[in-house]
Amino acid sequence: MKTLVTGASGFLGRNLLEVLGDDAVALVRTPLDTKVPQVKGTPLEPDAWLSEAKGVKVLVHSAGMVHHSRHHSEEMVRFNIDSSLAMVRAAKALDARLVLVSTSGTVGCFEHATIEADEHSLYAEALVGRWPYYLSKIRAEEQSRKLARQLGVEMTVVRPPVLLGPGDTLGRSTTNVARVLNGRLPFIPAGGIAFTDVRDVAQALATLSKKTTWRDTYHLPGTSLSLRTFFERVGEVAGIPVVQPDVPTFVVKGLAALGSRVPIKKLPDPVVLEMSMCHWGFKTLWSHEELDYRPRGHRQTLSDTVAWLRAEQARH
Repeated sequence: MKTLVTGASGFLGRNLLEVLGDDAVALVRTPLDTKVPQVKGTPLEPDAWLSEAKGVKVLVHSAGMVHHSRHHSEEMVRFNIDSSLAMVRAAKALDARLVLVSTSGTVGCFEHATIEADEHSLYAEALVGRWPYYLSKIRAEEQSRKLARQLGVEMTVVRPPVLLGPGDTLGRSTTNVARVLNGRLPFIPAGGIAFTDVRDVAQALATLSKKTTWRDTYHLPGTSLSLRTFFERVGEVAGIPVVQPDVPTFVVKGLAALGSRVPIKKLPDPVVLEMSMCHWGFKTLWSHEELDYRPRGHRQTLSDTVAWLRAEQARH
């Protein structure tokens, strides 16, 4: 049973192709250096490649744009929503099922560290709706579900947190680890982070693609830590002391507000600063049992991430 993967050249996509093996088909803009069968095209224009995807029974839509800023976010918002809707239509045309890969941030963001979202939780739009990326993912989920119901397409939404591990060639998911390695961590806000290993998410998606029945939503949680603990753990496995000071929330709020009016060099985007004051917690009611999802220890993930980033730096 063939599974077509969008975002096949990305961090998650490449790992998923490897796990799927002979069952994989990659949707690509430019050819990949792999033996996996490839279909040339984009998620936005499935009519151009549907004829080459005959026999595909599962679509995993892992392609997406991630841009944590309010500046120049229009293209990202359009892509994340429109590509998801296009993939619902593609699933209908192919008589296939659709896995929409979303993000834990649609439901799992809170002002306090003691709360966790499960698969029944409501959207956290009141908090994350001010950030274009997360709002685009909420809208993509909502509108895709609605269209899937109208067209009779079987669809599920999978929500992982930040993905870490080796192989982030675009340097997007592993930014916070790289901050420690490159000495670009100016201070530590009072918020938190949730993350898991990209290899374990890929394995869970491969298992899901082979199941005969699906639930509406699956969470793939890993580890939730305060930012202080996270950066210290990265420092431990990297052998780098993390001595940056904690900064009170009111100071971070002030910097974010100032940065929204006047760009401040050497500081993260205001959206990133606003996110750094929040806590990210979520859990699953059934992914461990139904998808055999068993994320490895977070220290191993951090160690592998650091080793890969250092090897890349040495290579370049």
